[in-house]
Amino acid sequence: MSGDGTGGRLLRGGRVVARVLLVWALAAGALVLLDDLLTGFRMAGWWQPPVFALLFGVLSAMVWPLVLRVALPVALFTLGVGSYLLLGAGVLAIAFAVPGVEIADLRTGVLVAVAMALVGAVISSLLALDEDELFFRRAGRRRARAGTGPAGEQPPGVIFLQVDGLGVDTVRRAVRDGDMPTFARWLAEGSHRLAEWHCDWSSQTGASVCGILHGDNDDILGFRWYEKDRDHVMACSHPVDAAEIERRHSNGRGLLAVNGASRGNLFTGDAEHVSLTMSAVPVVRGSRWRRSRDGVGAGYYAYFANPGNGVRTLVAALVDVAREVSAAIRQWRADVRPRVGRGGFYPFARAATNVIVRDIVISAIVEDMLAGRSVVYADLLGYDEVGHHSGIERFDALAVLRAMDQQFGRLHRAAQLAPREYRIVALSDHGLTQGHAFADRFGEPIEHVVGRLCGGDPPPVRRSSRRSAEGWQVGAVLAEATDSAGPIARRLRARVQGYDGRPPVVEGTHDAVTRVAPGVVVVDSGHVAMVSFTEHEGRVELETIEREYPELLPSLVDHAGVGFLLVRSAEFGPVVLARDGLRRLATDVVIGDDPLADYGPHAADLVRRTDGFAHCPDIVINSRLDPVTEEASAFEPHVGSHGGLGGPQSRGFLLYPAELPAPGEVVGAEALHRVLRGWLTHLGQPEPEAVAEVSA
Repeated sequence: MSGDGTGGRLLRGGRVVARVLLVWALAAGALVLLDDLLTGFRMAGWWQPPVFALLFGVLSAMVWPLVLRVALPVALFTLGVGSYLLLGAGVLAIAFAVPGVEIADLRTGVLVAVAMALVGAVISSLLALDEDELFFRRAGRRRARAGTGPAGEQPPGVIFLQVDGLGVDTVRRAVRDGDMPTFARWLAEGSHRLAEWHCDWSSQTGASVCGILHGDNDDILGFRWYEKDRDHVMACSHPVDAAEIERRHSNGRGLLAVNGASRGNLFTGDAEHVSLTMSAVPVVRGSRWRRSRDGVGAGYYAYFANPGNGVRTLVAALVDVAREVSAAIRQWRADVRPRVGRGGFYPFARAATNVIVRDIVISAIVEDMLAGRSVVYADLLGYDEVGHHSGIERFDALAVLRAMDQQFGRLHRAAQLAPREYRIVALSDHGLTQGHAFADRFGEPIEHVVGRLCGGDPPPVRRSSRRSAEGWQVGAVLAEATDSAGPIARRLRARVQGYDGRPPVVEGTHDAVTRVAPGVVVVDSGHVAMVSFTEHEGRVELETIEREYPELLPSLVDHAGVGFLLVRSAEFGPVVLARDGLRRLATDVVIGDDPLADYGPHAADLVRRTDGFAHCPDIVINSRLDPVTEEASAFEPHVGSHGGLGGPQSRGFLLYPAELPAPGEVVGAEALHRVLRGWLTHLGQPEPEAVAEVSA
């Protein structure tokens, strides 16, 4: 994306100068007000506020970023608080340099620094100042003086920006209704094209992002799943498990392996530069995954380099908390349904994903562009989080999209001024399907249904205590006790003692798993629930399940909230069962109505592939889709959810520059990886070199 002509550059340069002068004048006025409000701060003459404001601006814009190169760990590990202590010391230094300015102590200096940063943040927001433009202009001039042009000597870089949970149907509505004007402008001008891609059966971030970044998502069954041979629940949201998942799937040649950066993701994609990425979080317990080559604070410099960022983000986060509380009250007053509880800690969790993480990730991308990195992949979580609790196209979810659309516009402007050309690709890892939560609609969670049918009496589950973060539940962990005995010994002891309904804990379990009856474990992940019979080694066949639990399969397929089941038959191989028919996947023989008819043309292939996974559960349950309304009841307490087949959750979007080859039909995240890798090659970026097998 190249810049405009000389006239446009002069006009934009004059506009920037005018804005800077206006900010300077308003900052001087703010200092006069602070002189009246703070007892320990005094300015004797009329000329001191503008001089002080000028020096503070120089400190913030030029000196402060250089100081932060050394002091970044202080800012990082104090979440920005330490940076204001340092900035307060800088304010004291300015006071000594300007005659007649009195600042009583460091505390007053910090108050002045925070107040000035807040004033600058508010003014910048009101005037829509683009500080990145100034930043990139300075970088461009430096490189021009060094004799290197902004582009032409290297292939264009690519920014892959993932909007978590945004389905293609919602994108079309947001573009049509004006909620995503940047997307709408790109499509209207013809610079970008919109395409759809079909997710795997496990339509959730773990499977999708691993497939997109590494070209391999084999054996990833959900955002969490039970591995019987290890007696362990894998959870993509836990650093140890995320590192293990990436170790299993990486060959060292991921999408980001050549001068790439991973920001805010579950996995690194073999990137050299990583921040806010789950699999790269430093953890104990012997995590064996390689670390990023970046030092402490990598990816955060662009955020903390501006002292106003912390204040602006904090204020925006508090506004988002208030917005969430207001939206929840509006839903309650209007009796909007379906809805779920939105109190407790959730408003703050929403602000963290929707504002704080977003701002840090975007700032890290800006720094990546300034550094000229070849490819960046980043994930924005806010829409997914709000969609879970509010609904996929309700007013506050669409408001999140409007805010995200502004970030795309910001990156587009930065791309025009970066030291190399950049192409921006927007995409999603999956969509969201809306409906009443299963437990709300049918009076009990799926774990209780399975437990009853297997002869157990599981205790009540406090659904309101189970919150989401990217389809992830934090709740009671109900399984076997942890001690020094091995898994077989624990199972035998549990068999002898019987199931008493108490909630013991399984070693290595990080997310919701319920032992609903002796030897029966259920793990839910959005629109999918997985049943494992732990008394049997390996895959338990349909005939054995019918013999030991004769009521289970018939009652499940008759349940109004269950769409279909996947089981393995000794005689027929993998079989999909539903209320009105079955399908034998080995031969594609259908008896009665095809149970997969409402789940898309690729459903049979996707379910067949999952059946071949090493840790495929004994029974996989998919929620029932209403083919008219495209609503379904998730097994988690969500309004909008994902993780299975059916409706918008299976239809992700891809917004790509028109100059790139059309992707064609894309089925599965591994196929999408091949498309993205092909685009990098088309633009002239080198393929990653073959590497030896990643060491364990």
